[in-house]
Amino acid sequence: MSTPAKASSAGQDLQRLRGEIERIDREIVGLVAQRVRLAREVGKAKRAAGLPTLDPAREAAVVRSAGAMAREAGLVDEEMRALFWHLIGLSRRAQMEEE
Repeated sequence: MSTPAKASSAGQDLQRLRGEIERIDREIVGLVAQRVRLAREVGKAKRAAGLPTLDPAREAAVVRSAGAMAREAGLVDEEMRALFWHLIGLSRRAQMEEE
């Protein structure tokens, strides 16, 4: 059985851990926003250079790289690749906004 002191300590630990996760979530959202802003700039640069917005080979290379980084970090590469396909979708839409 847990004592009230142990329960209180566990509750404080849980609150602290959730706070850390919330901080990281804010950082992730900020980084995604930066990525989308850069994607808009990439879209402008592609248009100025007369290049197509879509670059499937580049997208696939980015996803493969993310999978490799995930493995190095001890994460499941398939899940990271799926996440990066979503990020690429956001970036692709941002690149097309100026068209």
